[in-house]
Amino acid sequence: MAAVEIYTSPFCGFCFRAKALLKGKGIDYTEIDVMMSPSKRKEMTERAGTRSVPQIFVDGEHLGDCDHIYDLEQRGELEAALGVGG
Repeated sequence: MAAVEIYTSPFCGFCFRAKALLKGKGIDYTEIDVMMSPSKRKEMTERAGTRSVPQIFVDGEHLGDCDHIYDLEQRGELEAALGVGG
């Protein structure tokens, strides 16, 4: 299974939705909270090219944000993007 990372911050509705979608699919992920860590937010910004959360990475490659993974889910492409069977 692919390594999934998600940069988040507490009280972020989009972060909650993204994590709920991943959990609902049984996807294990590493959560990186950027709220109290300027270095982690800087890392995320450099990797993703944006400061907004959440940002999701699969095997080190930027997948996108909450809207993007829900779009992939609607098109039936999320499992493949996450490296898991459908």
